[in-house]
Amino acid sequence: MDTNRREFLKGTAWMGAAAVAAGCMSAKQGAGFGVGGSMFGFAAKPMKKIRVGVAGIGARGRGAVHRIASIPGVEVAALCDVRQCAVDGQQKWLKDAKHPAAREFVGKDAYKAMCDWDGIDCVYNTTPWELHVPIALYAMRAGKHAFVEVPSAFTVEECWELVETSEKTRMNCMQLENCCYGEAELLALNICRLGLLGELVHGEGAYIHDLRVHNYKDLGREKWGYWNHWRLRWNTVHKGNQYVTHGLIPLMQNMGINRGDRFDYLVSLESNQFNFEAYAKASYPAGDWHHEHKVQMGDMNTTLVRTVNGRSIMIQHDVSSPRPYSRINKITGTKGSLTGGRFLYGSESLTCEWPVRFGWEEKPGAGVHGYFDEKKQQELRATYMHPYWKQAGDIAKKVGGHGGMDFLMDLRWAYCLQNGIPLDTNVYDLAASCSIGELSERSVRNRSNSMDVPDFTKGEWKNQKPFGIETVDLSKLGDLGVDNVKKDKAALNV
Repeated sequence: MDTNRREFLKGTAWMGAAAVAAGCMSAKQGAGFGVGGSMFGFAAKPMKKIRVGVAGIGARGRGAVHRIASIPGVEVAALCDVRQCAVDGQQKWLKDAKHPAAREFVGKDAYKAMCDWDGIDCVYNTTPWELHVPIALYAMRAGKHAFVEVPSAFTVEECWELVETSEKTRMNCMQLENCCYGEAELLALNICRLGLLGELVHGEGAYIHDLRVHNYKDLGREKWGYWNHWRLRWNTVHKGNQYVTHGLIPLMQNMGINRGDRFDYLVSLESNQFNFEAYAKASYPAGDWHHEHKVQMGDMNTTLVRTVNGRSIMIQHDVSSPRPYSRINKITGTKGSLTGGRFLYGSESLTCEWPVRFGWEEKPGAGVHGYFDEKKQQELRATYMHPYWKQAGDIAKKVGGHGGMDFLMDLRWAYCLQNGIPLDTNVYDLAASCSIGELSERSVRNRSNSMDVPDFTKGEWKNQKPFGIETVDLSKLGDLGVDNVKKDKAALNV
C-alpha cells in the first residue's frame, strides 16, 4: 500500500511531547510546501563555470575545498564557518595553490548571507548534522543547488520538507554519498547491471566503525559549540540507525530503489549500550565531566527493510564496538552473490581491508557452494571494473579521499552541472534513505514493530528506470589528468 505524506503523519500521534522533548522524533506536521513538479530527470541549465560556497570547514570541509578547486571549471567562491581560523586556513591553501581568494562568511548564522550572495551557484554543506537541513532549505530558497553531507536529514518531516522545497524551487538537493563511487561499490553496480547475479533478491550494508576516540576527543569544554562533541551528543538522545547511507545507498542503486521498486516497511532491533560509557570510564578519571554523557544509542542496531517488489535489505550500525571497519556491501540474486570490498590507496600500493568475493552459477542449475578462487577473483575484478573507475580512477587515487571515492563523487556532480545532465541521485533518494533514521528509532522504541516507509516519489518510482552505468568525458575537462593533480594531504582515508 502506498503511504503518502498525510497518511503517514496520521500515524505519528504516538510520539508524544516527551519523545519530542528528548530529541527523538519530529513533531512537525502539516501540509508542507507546494509542488512544482517531479525532480526525476531534472537537469539544470549547463554551467560553464560552477561557483561553490563551502559551509563548514572541518575535517570534511577542508578536503572538499581542495577537491572542488582541482576540478576544471569549478571555483571555491565562498568559505563559511563559525571560526575565523578555519576560514583563514583555507584562504591560505587557495592562495598557495594559486586559486582566487574566496569571499568569507564567518559566524553562527553566516550561511544565510552566503546563500543570499549572488556570487555562488551551489552550497556544499559539510557542517555538523543539526545544520544539514536548515542550510539546505535556505540554500534552495535562495536559488542555490544544495549538496549535503550524510545524513542529509534526520526526521521524516525534514525529508518531506527537502523534497517539496526542491520540487518548488527547481533546485537540486543531492546527498554527498561518497560510497556510491568506491571501486568496490561501482564494481558491484556494473556486475548487477550486466545481470551476472540474476534477479536481485537481497542486500546487506552497514556502517561498522569504532568511533569512540573520535566521539570523546576533547577540544576543551569552554569551546562547546557546533564542532565539539556534536556526534556524541546526538548519540545521547537517539536510538536506531542514525547513519544509514554508506551501506544503504549503493544497494539502492543496485536494486533500483525509487526506480522500479521502493521501500515498503521496516523493523529495527538493537542491543543495549555497553561500549561508550565503558570507554569513558576506562579513559577518564572518576568525576571527569566526560562521564556526564549517558548514551541511549545501542551498540549494534540491525534494521530490516522490505521493498514493494519483495526484496529484503539488512542494514547495521555500530560505532562503539572494538570491531574492524566494514560496510558489508553484499548483494545476492537468483544466480549468485557478491560480497564486500574496501580499497585504500597509498602512494604506491593498494590495501584491500577486506576482499571483494564473487560466486555465481557458471552453468544453469550448477549451484553455488563457494566463492571463486583468488586468481579468478582478480581476473573478474579487472574484467568488470566500472567504466567510470577505468576512466578516472588513477586520478582519484592520486588525489585521495577514502581511496578516491570522494574525488569521483565531486567530479561527477560537477560534470553533470557543467553539461546539463541530471545528477546521479536526487532528493527522493536522499529522503528514502534518510527517513530510515527516524523510522528505525521509532521501531526500536516500540519493541521492533514494523514501520511503513513513505513514498516520497508520490508514485513516480513506477515510471523510472534503474540507475545506469554513468561516466565522464575527460576531453571536456580541460587539463584534468593524473599528471596535473596533486595528493591532497587533507584527504581522509578512514
